[in-house]
Amino acid sequence: MKLQTQIPLKVAENTIDYNSKVFLMGSCFVENIGEKLQYFKFQNLVNPFGIIFHPVAMEHLLDRVVKERFFTVDDIFYLNERWQCFEVHSEMGNSSKEAFLDSLNTSLEALKAFLQKASHVVITLGTAWGYRHMEQGKIVANCHKVPQKCFQKELMEVNALSLSLKRTTSLLLSLNPEIEIIFTVSPVRHIKDGFVENQLSKAHLIAAVHQIITGEKRLHYFPTYEIMMDELRDYRFYAEDMLHPNETAVKYIWKKFQDVWIDHESLPIMKEVEKVQNGLRHRPFNRESEEYKKFQLKLQQKIVYLSSTYPHIQF
Repeated sequence: MKLQTQIPLKVAENTIDYNSKVFLMGSCFVENIGEKLQYFKFQNLVNPFGIIFHPVAMEHLLDRVVKERFFTVDDIFYLNERWQCFEVHSEMGNSSKEAFLDSLNTSLEALKAFLQKASHVVITLGTAWGYRHMEQGKIVANCHKVPQKCFQKELMEVNALSLSLKRTTSLLLSLNPEIEIIFTVSPVRHIKDGFVENQLSKAHLIAAVHQIITGEKRLHYFPTYEIMMDELRDYRFYAEDMLHPNETAVKYIWKKFQDVWIDHESLPIMKEVEKVQNGLRHRPFNRESEEYKKFQLKLQQKIVYLSSTYPHIQF
């Protein structure tokens, strides 16, 4: 008896291996996937400008990166004793104007260099609801606790979203024509927008993505949202806030992503990396025992082997 419907998945052609370089951008769920890639020591870069939920905000930031439009003092503002920028997350803020601009532009240069050599980009879209800054007329990545009267909240229509996503993919492919772009829709529920409004937002995102990937060889969709809503349709798979997937759900979706996008020949290496990770977390009763010394020796031998085979793997 089957007690669960499962979404059919097909193994991708150009999968991720230990020579791949993966850039991940978007909502907080993309960081869950990034943490798994980091744990298994794949080459990756996750949200260097912080979490971003809206497709247009992502487009604007990538446009700046690809065209090397460096941040200037005109792009930042001072509020609550910190310098902030509407194009990036609040965590990037700094009390020093010079240090803030330097951090933004260093991240910009580093991201462009990474994208030029990247093999895959994973973009997780969070919401179609955006906040448009009235004075600037632009959708912001983060409001930074600026008074709400300064913004107009709006739901972006499907066609406008698809045009933005097209511009995003064109930017990435202009910089690196060989890149594989994987879109997902975040399973996190944005209930502050409203229950019906959240579903409408996700529907707009899904429809927009499918408008642009049809018939495109290097554009893909991974059904993160659908797996959460269909295969994991029970509140035991949510965190205490009943909005975010819990660790069990993250592991389940990661396993599905792994089945589709991780090269199967990399699985033995992943197992060795996991053994090392578990070994590094091991806390012995007696650090001076011969048994623990032998354990440490074997662990170091595994680390040396992995690092010599794949120089980017460091523990």
